[in-house]
Amino acid sequence: MPVPRVMHTASPPPDVPQADAAGIEARVADLLSRMTLEEKIGQLAQVSGGRDHVPDHLRDAIREGRVGAVLNEVHVDVVNELQRIATEESRLGIPLLVGRDVIHGFTTVFPIPLGQAASFDPDGVQRAARVAALEAAARGINWTFAPMIDISRDPRWGRVAESLGEDPYLTATLGAAMVRGFQGDQSLGPGHLAACAKHFAGYGACESGRDYATTSIPEHDLRNVHLRPFHAAVQAGVASIMTSFSDVNGVPATANTFLLTQVLREEWGFDGMVVSDWDSIRQLSVHGLTEDDRGSARLAACAGTDMEMASHTYAHHLASLVRDGEVPEARIDAMAGNVLRTKLRLGLLERPYTNPADYPAAASAEHLQAARDAAAACMVLLKNEGHTLPLAADHLTSLAIIGPLADDAYEQLGTWIFDGDAQHSVTPLRALHELVGDRVTLRYARGCATTRSRDDAGFAAAVETATQSDAVVLFLGEEAILSGEAHCRADIGLPGNQEALVEAIAATGKPVILVLMTGRPLALERVAERCHAILCAWHPGTMGGPAIADILFGNVSPSARLPITFPRVTGQVPIYYAQKAGGKPPTHASYIHIDNIEPRAPQLSVGNTSFHLDVLWTPLWPFGHGLSYTTFEYHDISVSAAVVPMEGMVTVSVEVVNTGHRDGDEVVQLYIRDLVASVTRPVKELRAYRRIHLTSGERQVIEFHLTAADLAFYGGAMQRITEPGRFRVWIGGSSDAQLYTEFELRGDTLTLPASTTS
Repeated sequence: MPVPRVMHTASPPPDVPQADAAGIEARVADLLSRMTLEEKIGQLAQVSGGRDHVPDHLRDAIREGRVGAVLNEVHVDVVNELQRIATEESRLGIPLLVGRDVIHGFTTVFPIPLGQAASFDPDGVQRAARVAALEAAARGINWTFAPMIDISRDPRWGRVAESLGEDPYLTATLGAAMVRGFQGDQSLGPGHLAACAKHFAGYGACESGRDYATTSIPEHDLRNVHLRPFHAAVQAGVASIMTSFSDVNGVPATANTFLLTQVLREEWGFDGMVVSDWDSIRQLSVHGLTEDDRGSARLAACAGTDMEMASHTYAHHLASLVRDGEVPEARIDAMAGNVLRTKLRLGLLERPYTNPADYPAAASAEHLQAARDAAAACMVLLKNEGHTLPLAADHLTSLAIIGPLADDAYEQLGTWIFDGDAQHSVTPLRALHELVGDRVTLRYARGCATTRSRDDAGFAAAVETATQSDAVVLFLGEEAILSGEAHCRADIGLPGNQEALVEAIAATGKPVILVLMTGRPLALERVAERCHAILCAWHPGTMGGPAIADILFGNVSPSARLPITFPRVTGQVPIYYAQKAGGKPPTHASYIHIDNIEPRAPQLSVGNTSFHLDVLWTPLWPFGHGLSYTTFEYHDISVSAAVVPMEGMVTVSVEVVNTGHRDGDEVVQLYIRDLVASVTRPVKELRAYRRIHLTSGERQVIEFHLTAADLAFYGGAMQRITEPGRFRVWIGGSSDAQLYTEFELRGDTLTLPASTTS
């Protein structure tokens, strides 16, 4: 297996020596003992910066100890001035947290998180977060509001782009890797950012995929699905947690004592900081949970929200709530202590200022190469009929490049790129010109003004361009604005008139390659039928163009896998691989499509299984799916023992063979099913994965080791247990893997502590 490429960047400044945990606690206690009630409450306030200056009101508030954090200030000179006021002009000299949404890069933009998840590569995700941390830290930022680790099973939700997909295990492993990338493996300090796992919890289950909508999640599902990635982040040492906007089972998360106190603090032992999402404390009264801002401040503080983002209910009401006995001052001490502990762990009291010269240049050659590598590793080859890809420059005379996303430096960056600089972007059209030079004539037509355009005025030129060329590459999908926060869609087909453009180009009879640039899975059943090959590039970031060109012409073999299911049509949503079987699961034998049913009502009941009459029940492409330019076969799956004691371990092995003519990477995926349990379990659950590289003809035996902890789940009593019984194990290249074996676990039911990835 090739040695992984090591990315070298200029070294950040050496870490400030960090005090041990006892020393930090002593310093927290000392600071609290010297603070007035108003100064403690001041540490709980996060306010917007002046963007490019320090307004007088902010200067006065910091000087008077009424601000603990600022957000959205990215001018390093302004940040240093804010820190100077805090450390030199306030009574206690406590520096500020400086927060920013550094989601998938800073100046150098990496693929959207959903795209990064497609890599199934924790090391790659960690490297991307490390680059982002270095570039942001050079501006004085010390806190990022990432990773977003909400389980996302409804692609109508705009924030699915910011997520790591539908699976708890994959999200947990990649989310923890992102935390390590932002924060470092050992300690916080210069060159690192305090990470913030969000949104706690269940935000991805919002009704109808509508942002901010309510969520109703049985505790059984909350613990088995939605909470698992957050506990993985806590165990990875995440510095902070952000509450969800959503109502969770009747209590908005920002005032949810069960989540913030029972689970996060008492069960998991989290000692970091909890911050509200933007204005979400004030919004408790909008939910109808409280009568006014005073009531909102009281409930949020008592539930466990330490810092208030943007709104001012704490600043206006906490002091009087303490004086009136409605909030104990000990609660304020705990909240302020969590903020102070975070600042001490960052080393801010020793080094509040930022010298940009201590950091590597933004968008350096090394960082751009890292973004290019990441983009290539994230692209999923969904379809490749008749080996349409890779293209061969030696066998092509001309190539049509068509679509509104082929040459748009900004749109390829995706959502949440406040600090991304499109001038560094290399578009697919530019990259293809640079790659093929004079060997292939490239003809370009935009086709549509935007992805949302319903005007077909550009179709004729696009069709003519296709007719004159040997093959067509269509760059279609969604503009960046169509995904992200508050950008949800009811219909997730190709927007605008793009599907009609596909039909017009397909009618030319030329080979059609669709490069899908999108922030979410799209419903593409009709489109897929008209394309010979489909490459999902997501929103690939700054260096998306060269990465796409490399894959189209075979310089890189695609190796990514879907971290989320692609439906055939929007009406299948939610559709995800880890569903429950139900009492009447669908089968091919019982399926009858509506188009094949005679118009007599009694016949509509034929089948009596769970499916939609007007679409096949299977997804268009399942979780874990992805093709390569080579082929892989799986043989001889086996277990080390047919019967395993509860305290033992079973080794599951399989032989993987590269049966094609090219070298390539494969993502080997292991799924389990607990066949009989005290509460019903999903039909499959990802429990392990491994990226491997195989040369042409190479075969390798891959082993996975499973213990009782890997088979555990939260049962009816909401305890994490492993029950004896039969388990089925599949290993393959997607969640549709067919090769399986079984083993039996024997012994008494085992109760375990909460776990991260299992």
